[in-house]
Amino acid sequence: MQKIVIVCNLFYIEKVFITSTQQRNRMFNALKPQKGSLLLSEPFMLDPNFERSVILLCEHDEKDGTMGFVLNHKSNLTLADILQGVENDAFPLYIGGPVQVDALYFIHHCPDKIENSYQLIDDIYLGGDFEQVIFLVNENLIEPQDIKFFIGYAGWEPEQLEGEIQENSWAVHNRFPTDILLLGDGEDLWKQALISMGPKYAHVANFPKSPDLN
Repeated sequence: MQKIVIVCNLFYIEKVFITSTQQRNRMFNALKPQKGSLLLSEPFMLDPNFERSVILLCEHDEKDGTMGFVLNHKSNLTLADILQGVENDAFPLYIGGPVQVDALYFIHHCPDKIENSYQLIDDIYLGGDFEQVIFLVNENLIEPQDIKFFIGYAGWEPEQLEGEIQENSWAVHNRFPTDILLLGDGEDLWKQALISMGPKYAHVANFPKSPDLN
């Protein structure tokens, strides 16, 4: 009986040691993603679709998977470049992800101006009456900092994203100022979002893109 107890205790110690080591080696957290969460890519991600990306999750379901938009990968196009009838060229297009790149999406914080919008989180809404959007854009009744347009989106199969989070590919951010979603851009938004997660993550914002230079 004593021998069995010793073996069990050794197993327990080994298990605790392994778990503790894994926790120390984690660069990012392993929070559960949800609708309205931000995903922040790890600093050395090589996939150009997600390099230093900040993704707003619009759907997350165990059966249907996950979809969201890359907020900070601006294209060289504007809304006026792809839509006839749009005269205002002040609204840039962002590459929302590699899925359905021929489709247009938008988020905003103007539900009082854009009917049939879907609330994502706090004052951030998805979609709505697109004819109203075009009218607002052409009449200068809405500003670029009020709305963000995307071509394509990012998508994951059920449990795929959770696996990538466990592999340390993403940090999950659930408490952030929503104004950065529409105002932030490029690598600066990625850094800003990391810094807003606190000191534990702020230093990651200064990592070089190549781990060899770290």
